[in-house]
Formats: sequence, C-alpha cells, structure tokens
Amino acid sequence: MGQGRVETGPLVPQHADEMGLCESTLPQMGRALRPQEKDALKSPLIIFVVGGPGCGKGTQCRNMASKYGFCHVGLGQLLREEAQRSTQRGRQIRDIMQQGLLVPTGFILDMVNDNLLAHPKSRGFLIDGFPRELEQAKEFERIVGRDPSIVMVFDCSMETMVRRVLQRGQVEHRADDSEVTIHKRLETHYTLCEPVLTFYQQKNLLRNILAEEAPEIIFAKCCLVIESLQ
Repeated sequence: MGQGRVETGPLVPQHADEMGLCESTLPQMGRALRPQEKDALKSPLIIFVVGGPGCGKGTQCRNMASKYGFCHVGLGQLLREEAQRSTQRGRQIRDIMQQGLLVPTGFILDMVNDNLLAHPKSRGFLIDGFPRELEQAKEFERIVGRDPSIVMVFDCSMETMVRRVLQRGQVEHRADDSEVTIHKRLETHYTLCEPVLTFYQQKNLLRNILAEEAPEIIFAKCCLVIESLQ
C-alpha cells in the first residue's frame, strides 16, 4: 500500500509498503464504466477534499453537503464500515488500515464510482479523503473521463492533526486513531500527497483552505470556493 495473493492487476512494487501502499488480493485497477455511466457523471459538480487525518475535512464536508444539497462520500467512513465486516475483504482492509497504509487503488476507485452512480439526481458530490495518492487521481481521470470540478486541500500542521486525532480516538474509539497508527498515517499522507497536489496545481484545480482556524471560519472559506463554481 507479503503474503500469498491472487493477481488482480499490476504488481505492486516490491517495497511498496515503505511508501504507505500495501500488497493484497484487493483489485489494483478499477472497473471500466459503461458509456451511459460516464455520461451520468459528466454534469454534476465533483469536488475532491483532501488533507491529513484530523485536518477537519469530514466535519466541513458534512456542513457543505447540508448547505448545498450535495452528496457527501466519506471514503474513510466507507472503509471503516467495510473493515468491520466479517469477510476476507473486510479483514484485509482492517489489517491495512491498522498499519496506517493505503487500501489498493482499484478497490478505492470502485467504491468512489459506485457511490457516485448510486445518486444519479445529485447536483454535486463531495469526495472526502480522495485521492490519497497520484495513481488514484490518474485512474479516476482515466475511468470516469473527466477531472474533478475543484480540489480542496485542508492545510493543517502535523501537531494540530495529531492532537485532534488523539482526542477523536478517545471519543469515537476508532482503531485507526491510535498514537502509533496516526504517525504512520501522517507519514503516508505526506509522502504520497505532494505529487497529488502538484498534479492538480498544474491543472489549476487546487484550492487551499487554512484549517487551523475556528470551524465557522473554515466553513466560510469552503463556501466561497463552492460558490465560485456556480
């Protein structure tokens, strides 16, 4: 993001775990969309929201979804729900997340696209926690046939994120919010996020949100970004 595995796509590099990726039997490539599925995703606003764990993006996505009537696709929550299932896939995802690594790209793309297609009447989508690495960004563009409308990046110091995540872990008892895991997750985030930001900066799609301030100030900044698209 080894053990024995079924080949479902290109081989992950031998030392991929050092970059926060993980070998598994989960699909490495997303499924192709049918032409009518691509057509359905041409018109709605698709907003990617990225940032490290604890930066506040989940809270603000829920606020934006409520105000604008958008569909909030919280990737972390979907993965946690999948990890709780008593299936081989659920166990694999749980093991990956507890190590602070990334779930393979193909599984993530299928999860994102399935959620988009499940809400054909939605005028907009907030994809919270995607893409987490460059391959996910490129695969989305290849499979869906379009760029996101905009990419919001929540800019927050490591100290603030660690403090927030540890506080959240005490309240929500999330397995991936332990102190050991949070440092691995942050290391993974910083290693893999920079190429994503560069990729979207070159497309002039990146919008930075300073996420150290009070939640209502952060929300006002998010609203300005959304309203610039309408």
